[in-house]
Order: sequence, then structure tokens, then C-alpha cells
Amino acid sequence: MREAHDPRLALASWGVAPRFRRSNDLWDFGAARGGARPSAFRVSLPAFLYEDLSVLENIRFFAEVRGLSHQEWLPRGMEILDFVGLVEFRDRRASQLSGGMKQKLALATALVTQPQALLLDEPTTGVDPLTRQDFWQLIVHLVAGAWNANGGSSSRAVILTTPYLDEAARCTRVGFLRGGRMIAEGTPSELCALLRDRVLEVRAANLSAARSLAASIQGVEDVRAFGDRLHARLAAGQSTKVMAALRALSDSHPHLLLKARPIVPTLEDVFVALADSSV
Repeated sequence: MREAHDPRLALASWGVAPRFRRSNDLWDFGAARGGARPSAFRVSLPAFLYEDLSVLENIRFFAEVRGLSHQEWLPRGMEILDFVGLVEFRDRRASQLSGGMKQKLALATALVTQPQALLLDEPTTGVDPLTRQDFWQLIVHLVAGAWNANGGSSSRAVILTTPYLDEAARCTRVGFLRGGRMIAEGTPSELCALLRDRVLEVRAANLSAARSLAASIQGVEDVRAFGDRLHARLAAGQSTKVMAALRALSDSHPHLLLKARPIVPTLEDVFVALADSSV
């Protein structure tokens, strides 16, 4: 797993965006429902919650601020708390919740008004892996329309930013931003296709030595460690020549146990290439 910490790049990913269109590097929500502007709600995390209020009181506050009556928000709020797994903690103060539970409560306060679009700002940053998986399951269910207040199932757009490339790979569309402008956008497979036939996986007994040798080969643009192996990014059309050069290195340095093979690029490879402005 790699985090998108390069300050020049950001990730904006989304699950589903029905009836939305892109215009001038912005997303235009005005195309929904015959031109009526749909309801959208932004959730920033760490969550903005009133910590001296209980879980249910936080939902009540955010619901009534947005004009919902008691008859509207209470049954809907209880359904939402059951959906996010907080119904048994409804009387607990927000200050006594764990970080992951606070994030779920923030999501619940957003869902109480049944927005068509949810804007999630790094929703899983700083939580443990199990909580991250739980939160992602909620997002998947929301996008799929597996939950909807008052019964039925209707999908909603979930647009999120994330520093985690494994999360971006789970979205239906991904955009890379630089300086506030979209520099690459598409499905994960479309983005990975930008580096088709340009990434080799290299294994060796000594990765440091193998990296130095591979980086010296003409046609190799970059070599990075990916766990217990290397990913070598090549210039376009250089795969055959570089593979031949690596085989020659393997023969001349048998102690390295060097092996290389072409692989399908990952979003991590694309991110590194965009950071280097090579695609």
C-alpha cells in the first residue's frame, strides 16, 4: 500500500455519479433531475461533532438545523445508526467514541438529510485497518443502493479524496489533481493503461544492487522498490531492449539471482509516473 504524499498531487475518487457531467475541471451537479440542483453534503474528517452531545443528539442537531422535523429525523436517524453500527451507542457522548466511531457518526449526520451526493474528505485517514475496512463497506453499500431510508434502494454519488492508492483502485473513477487542475482521470484500468507495456517487475537477492544496475540501462526511466521487489518504468517501446539488457545483467551477475518480467501497471506506478511528469 502506498500513500499519495507528493504535495504536487492529490487523489479524487468517486464511486458512482449518475447524471453528473464534467465541465472546465469542475464537476457540474446541475444535470440531475431535470436541472434541479441535487442535495450534496461534505463530510470532513476528523469529524466536526459536538462532543458534549450524545450520538443521537448530534444527529438531531444536524437534522433540525437543516429543517427536518422530529417526525422525520428520529425514525430515519435510528435507521441510519443501525446501518453504521452505532444504534447501541446512541446515548453515548461523542467525546467517548473511538476515532472510527466518530467517523461513522459523521457519516450518519450527513445521511440524515438523504443527500444525493456525499463528498468525503479523506474519510479513513488515521484509523486502524479494521475500521478502514468497515467504513469502506459502508461506502460500497451506499454506492450500490443497498441502504436507503424509508426502504427501497437508490444509488448515490460518493466522491472522496484519499491518500491511499488501494482505496482509489476500488472506485469506479479516479482523478489525479495537480495545482487544482485534473491532470489525469478515468477508470482505474484506463489510468493503468497509460503505462501499458512499460512496467517490469524485477526480483533479486540484493535489491539495492539490482536497482542501481537496472537504473543504468538505456530506456529505463525509473526504478522503485515495491515491497520485496522492484518496479522498473520504461520509456515507450523499450520493453524488448530492456528485457534483453536485464538478461545480460543476470548472466554477468549470477550472484544477484536477478529475474524480470513484464507486469500489468498498478495505480501506484501511474502515481509515480505522474509525479515525475512522464505520462
